[in-house]
Amino acid sequence: MKTNAKLQRDVQNAIKWEPLLHAAEIGVIAKDGVISLTGIVDNYAKKAEAENAAKKVAGVKALVENIEVKFPSSLKKADAEVAKEALDALQSNYSVPDDKIMVKVEDGWVTLEGELPWHYQKEEAASVVKYLTGVKGLINKITIKSELDDVIQKKDIQDAFKRSSIYDNDIKVSVLGTTVTLTGTANSLYQKEEAGRIAWKTPGIWNVKNELEVNYEYDFY
Repeated sequence: MKTNAKLQRDVQNAIKWEPLLHAAEIGVIAKDGVISLTGIVDNYAKKAEAENAAKKVAGVKALVENIEVKFPSSLKKADAEVAKEALDALQSNYSVPDDKIMVKVEDGWVTLEGELPWHYQKEEAASVVKYLTGVKGLINKITIKSELDDVIQKKDIQDAFKRSSIYDNDIKVSVLGTTVTLTGTANSLYQKEEAGRIAWKTPGIWNVKNELEVNYEYDFY
């Protein structure tokens, strides 16, 4: 059981533990399991790293992220330059079919659109772009349409959960056509998202409805 103060310290320490980040850059507020992050960083990778670090802390139910990216004048780039570098980076990554992805950049914010057969390719595309200089934010609108016609087996997904480090009997799986729905409870935001990632690896899948509720006990004072 955690108090708000304890959860705040845990998130602050998790952020401080990341080599890319300095604790002074990120402000943390905890209220009933909801974590608010504020501050100014000099690249988008730090913003994403702080968010990921916070999600992994047990007891984090939701995240409000208000971190702003501000570049030193020497690192500012025009949107056209950012777009070209994003396209070049995608083209050089063998695991991402770059011909199926469209890149749009507006005021440093990169939007990825298109259709890919696997969710890991969607995540890889985002990972490739977020470390580029000049990127202030990322919106990933890539959709998944599997090229496989495998019938999704509920037991296969359940077995994948059992093999994982997040295994929990409170996670329930249901399958309807090409859609997998997860219900039940998770003990952290990270566990919820990791469950979704595991489900997304299912052959033939088009969609995951992650309806897990983050459940954790707190002392509210």
